[in-house]
Amino acid sequence: MSGTGEVGIIGATGLLGRAVAGRLAEMGYRVLGYSRGGEWEVPGVAAWRDSAALDFGGLDVLINFAGRRVDCRWTAENRQEIADSRAGFSGRVVDALARLEPEARPGLLINGSATGYYGDGGDRVLDESSGPGDDFLAGICCDWEMAASRAETLGVRVMRLRTGVVLGRGASAFRRLKRMFQMGLGGRLGDGGQWMPWIHLDDFASAVGHLVRTDGVCGACNLCAPNPVTNAEFTIKLADALHRPAVLPVPGWVLKVVMGGFGGALLGGQRAVPVVLERSGFVFRFARLEDALADLCAGAGSA
Repeated sequence: MSGTGEVGIIGATGLLGRAVAGRLAEMGYRVLGYSRGGEWEVPGVAAWRDSAALDFGGLDVLINFAGRRVDCRWTAENRQEIADSRAGFSGRVVDALARLEPEARPGLLINGSATGYYGDGGDRVLDESSGPGDDFLAGICCDWEMAASRAETLGVRVMRLRTGVVLGRGASAFRRLKRMFQMGLGGRLGDGGQWMPWIHLDDFASAVGHLVRTDGVCGACNLCAPNPVTNAEFTIKLADALHRPAVLPVPGWVLKVVMGGFGGALLGGQRAVPVVLERSGFVFRFARLEDALADLCAGAGSA
């Protein structure tokens, strides 16, 4: 689609939504943000709609980044909230699209997912044709994707973004990591052998913009750089970029005690690669972790 259409973003006030809104506006799209109350100062967003109304009529593209964070203890209550905010909400979005007349529906739905879809893949290289895992996060991602894929029966093209760890200056997880390493408290998680799919925030926003304007691409898409690293490699490279030591590994049992199920998930990983994205012609600006960290750690004295 050419850069003259109207794109709605659910989750436009979050890290990913802000980055994508700005990139799409630069490309010439008119961006609508969806908010649960009030208007927000988000560069690139031209207007706001009430997210509770699920009013998607007239959009050319709808992007859904809604979803509760998973970096918490997985109590029964939190598990239900995680599921409701992903598969449950995506299902309500598709139901709202079904109520629209066909000509009023967006032609493209871009819906969130995660590389957690694959579960702990060990050392296997995982592309979009690889099957799902069988743990909690994999189950959440499967349900999430199935809920969004129902829009295909309405004649809507659906992209399911299996996103890796997003590295950006505004990302809370990356900011916390930087602080820990700057204080000399950084180290690998467990034995560090688990694979870590990652992507620079700028490449994430550019990739979504590429998918919006590229016809014919549909289905699952790994949004991660073409060179995944192990947790041990990431630890060493981040320490080098910050000129700090990385000498305090976190034992696996500590993660499990402190974080419960999520701590156990941190000891697994996915060696995911972006086959669909690269075959569609996307070129990464930050294909190597060293380059991404050099960019993000410039002026490392600041958060």
